[in-house]
Amino acid sequence: MFDKISALFKSNKPSPAQQFLQENNIQYAGDTGYVVDGIQLNQELGERLEYLSNRRMKTFDDLKELYSTAMIINEKIDLEIAHQRFNPRLGNTEENLLQFKAIVKKLNDYYRNFLREKK
Repeated sequence: MFDKISALFKSNKPSPAQQFLQENNIQYAGDTGYVVDGIQLNQELGERLEYLSNRRMKTFDDLKELYSTAMIINEKIDLEIAHQRFNPRLGNTEENLLQFKAIVKKLNDYYRNFLREKK
């Protein structure tokens, strides 16, 4: 009986993936997609994602595609910051580009550590 009760409490412990999501303030809502640090990514940053990924992505829903496109995104962000030439149509600034880069890193870390198939 004691084993059953203790097993019940152990099962309430969050998995490593759930713990990572909580620590990094990442949620997923089926109707709106990923929310990171209170930012609904698809609604608020979708246009910036499309621009920074050279039109390869429009939403943050496919983490595998985001992972494979991250190098292009990071290069484009680094170039805009290095040259201090920001896209005015998107309202890019150094601050929000660094925030965007951090969000992409969080999602890529989640994908790499918990969703990607291990070989």
